Amino acid sequence: MDLPKLNYDANGLVPAIAQDAATGEVLMLAYMNEAAFRRTVETGYATYYSRSRRKLWTKGETSGNRQRVLQLYLDCDLDAVLVKIEQIGGAACHTGFRSCFYRQLDDGRLEIVGEKVFEPEQGGRE
Repeated sequence: MDLPKLNYDANGLVPAIAQDAATGEVLMLAYMNEAAFRRTVETGYATYYSRSRRKLWTKGETSGNRQRVLQLYLDCDLDAVLVKIEQIGGAACHTGFRSCFYRQLDDGRLEIVGEKVFEPEQGGRE
């Protein structure tokens, strides 16, 4: 399958934003290398590149909180990916929240405003 040639950074990565296709909620920001982008397209499930573990990971492979890809968008410079997904299992964040963006800065203080779906120590972590 011929895929568009993305403009990867010096580390061979592009940012990938996961967005709930039904609600528009931004769930997480991760990174993809060429292999992760290809696997995402081929399988229909979001695969990312873990910078800390230095390997590919398909979202939900350990937690069950998978991301079924409904649409992929590429930005004008071909250096960022928007992945519109169906979040299966309720939580996108490894901390147990539905979204990684569960904290809001309000008057200089961080407030938790997101929904907690599971406790990480109960085995839901990616």
